[in-house]
Amino acid sequence: MIGLSESIAVNKGKKVLAKIDTGATKSSIDTQLAKRLGLGPIIRSKMVKSAHGTTIRPIVKATITIAGKTMTEEFTLADRNHLKFAVLIGQNILRHGFLIDPSS
Repeated sequence: MIGLSESIAVNKGKKVLAKIDTGATKSSIDTQLAKRLGLGPIIRSKMVKSAHGTTIRPIVKATITIAGKTMTEEFTLADRNHLKFAVLIGQNILRHGFLIDPSS
């Protein structure tokens, strides 16, 4: 069970607060945070539709721990500097059996 935001550990290290977004098909991480964490290499690129339009984003793999579950998944890289959350958790991670409680 997770809430609308969750503390996650990225690559068994840095803890960050992530936004849970059931409408996002792919998870996303801020480009600068990914650089500081040494994520990479870029494995491919993907066309992504967002509220700001359509862009091509690079994709990296990262290992995260969320609610006691550790998994390696793909993240698109995006400039999330202007957003409250540096990490967005989408359906590619949520499909691992998470229930979302919007009251927490």
